[in-house]
Amino acid sequence: MTILLSKARIIDPLSPHHGKVKDILIRDGRIEKVSDQLQDTVDQVVKADGLTVSPGWVDIFTHCCDPGSEFKETLDSGAAAGAAGGFTHLFLLPNTQPVIQNKSLVEYISGKSPSVPVSLHPLGAVTRNLEGRDLAEMYDMKESGAIAFTDGLLPIQSAGLLIKALQYVRAFHGVVIQLPEDKSIAPNGVVNEGVFSTRMGLPGKPAMAEEIMVERDIKLARYSESRLHITGITTAKSIEYIRRAKESGLQVSCSVTPYHLYFTDEDLLDYDTNLKVNLPLRSRTDVDALREAVMDGTIDAVTSHHQPQDWDSKVCEFEYAKPGMEGLETVFSVLDSIHLSAELIVTVLSRGPRKIFNLQEAVITEGEMADLTLFIPGITSKYSEKDIRSRSKNNAFIGKELTGKVLGIFNKGKLNLNAY
Repeated sequence: MTILLSKARIIDPLSPHHGKVKDILIRDGRIEKVSDQLQDTVDQVVKADGLTVSPGWVDIFTHCCDPGSEFKETLDSGAAAGAAGGFTHLFLLPNTQPVIQNKSLVEYISGKSPSVPVSLHPLGAVTRNLEGRDLAEMYDMKESGAIAFTDGLLPIQSAGLLIKALQYVRAFHGVVIQLPEDKSIAPNGVVNEGVFSTRMGLPGKPAMAEEIMVERDIKLARYSESRLHITGITTAKSIEYIRRAKESGLQVSCSVTPYHLYFTDEDLLDYDTNLKVNLPLRSRTDVDALREAVMDGTIDAVTSHHQPQDWDSKVCEFEYAKPGMEGLETVFSVLDSIHLSAELIVTVLSRGPRKIFNLQEAVITEGEMADLTLFIPGITSKYSEKDIRSRSKNNAFIGKELTGKVLGIFNKGKLNLNAY
């Protein structure tokens, strides 16, 4: 099958065509020609004002709830949400039932990948049953296709156990992903501790619970000389710690969620349970610091932290609502809405994640396999529930005016377009 992407602006610093508007001819999944104007007979032409093409985007912290909680999300619905959001690769959390902690569960995820439009990459559990006590079978999982290791939504609390994990994965150049939260500090906190938690009458979770963990884990990474990725950072102090670690040459990287770049704790005043997330929304000062860190390169990646919740888990009192936000479909629009450049968006959604996790680069040039995201920056529209492809609808951006549209993806030899 032949596809022509007509008059597409190419955003790919590794490509000789970076920043240029070109016609791109794809034949049988491979980029055959890149030229100013192509007249070849093709099966399908993709043409749109403002069409922009980049290497396929990668989300490194996606919860698909499958196996075990398919009423919230399945691998099929999660993949559909990822494709709608412009992602060609999804890293799937091990927080399932049963836990992704051995060869057979890793192969269950990998075995599903060929039948969905995006490439699914299992994240293996660091500890057995995510209990934080004993190490799981990480080497066997790595040999079976696990791309990295994490306890996902249940960060490792024991420093002794985490350092063993870091030392273990160092032998095969693996990466451990940590959500930075000391659960012994304000374990009942549901929002950021501060003025607004007091006004709302809700128990707060101080920034210190995150920052202590960030500082500790960086020290463990230094001692073990291993690779650590800290995901979902939310505070200015966390950024300061990570910036220092990078300056000293440590193999530490980090990512942030779109909703922590967009919302502040002040947005919680109407008690919207879709904004109950973990780690909690922070202050305007923290949000400004996060945005600056994205722009200066301290933050390596932006990841959705896609966490579907069913209706009953969100339509209840704020204290009892489960944390998390569905969000694969809105990542790009949020980043475009806060005025990040297209090149920077491609860096944090594609090049950054690929570099951290040694995922093959996708280069837009002749002869390369097509692993592409198609998008249009700058278009303004109101996000609605009908735009959601996930089984769950817990997205706080519903009703918001956002800019930027994902047109679709080309992956695994197939074109998947959104309605436009």
